[in-house]
Amino acid sequence: MLSYRSQKPPVDWAAYAFVALFTAPFLLFNIAPIVFTAYLSFMKWGIFGPPKYVGVDNYRKALENDQILISFQNILLYGLTIVPGVLVLGLMAALYVNNRWPLSSVARVCFFSPYVVSATVIGLVWVWILDTQFGIANHYLGYLGIDNIPWLTSTDWSLYGVGITSIWWDMGLAFVLILAGLQDIPGDMYDAAEIDGATRWQRFRYVTLPMLRPVLSMVITLQLIATLRIFSQVYVMTSGGPASSSTSVLYEIYTVAIRNQKFGLGAAVSMMLFVVILLVTFLSRRLIREQST
Repeated sequence: MLSYRSQKPPVDWAAYAFVALFTAPFLLFNIAPIVFTAYLSFMKWGIFGPPKYVGVDNYRKALENDQILISFQNILLYGLTIVPGVLVLGLMAALYVNNRWPLSSVARVCFFSPYVVSATVIGLVWVWILDTQFGIANHYLGYLGIDNIPWLTSTDWSLYGVGITSIWWDMGLAFVLILAGLQDIPGDMYDAAEIDGATRWQRFRYVTLPMLRPVLSMVITLQLIATLRIFSQVYVMTSGGPASSSTSVLYEIYTVAIRNQKFGLGAAVSMMLFVVILLVTFLSRRLIREQST
């Protein structure tokens, strides 16, 4: 009788090498900074000298800091403004292009092009558009009998001025994702609905929207995360003002950590934002999943 010895299969080092091309940068630039930030949030450190352990003191200071609390309140208001705006306008733009209405090819470029422009350029352009005295937004609103609106210089309007800019900038990604979802819907479903006598609105409500639910869920999740991380528009357009009315959490982290050299406090606020993003992402995905079942 022949006896067979169990042999270990040879190690496929080529596979590990290919996996390492992704794993190593991911660990280095994503996981390691999170771990270091969590460690630093329990330290008092001004970049010079060794860090000093202070426990949860940084978190206590963050919760007692009015500027930081206002920034968290502002990103909630940004989310209520930007996310619905991006979703609705992105859906309308995708429907326009998908239906091949007049100039749809030109519209495709116009809808997506702002997304590939840097946030700095977008911010500078919209500072000029929303200028109280010389901006073209107030110029054309004047034809409707509307007085000049202080989009970026009033505590009542600055958040909405930044929000409008963010909607215009972020709409491009939502447009592309929703358009891809629309093009994946089988035409037979529309034909069957039309044979059954469904109107255009009924086809949109009972065919288009249910088939787009996974894409819309992804758009909402991505836009929520992007809104919670808003920084560039605030930095370029308003510097968080006036009176912190348009500040964001990332801008406050920049102010505390970079300008004031309080890296421990900045790390604590960063971890608080990280937890908020995880919770919002989990809850949004959970809510959308429950509605789809």
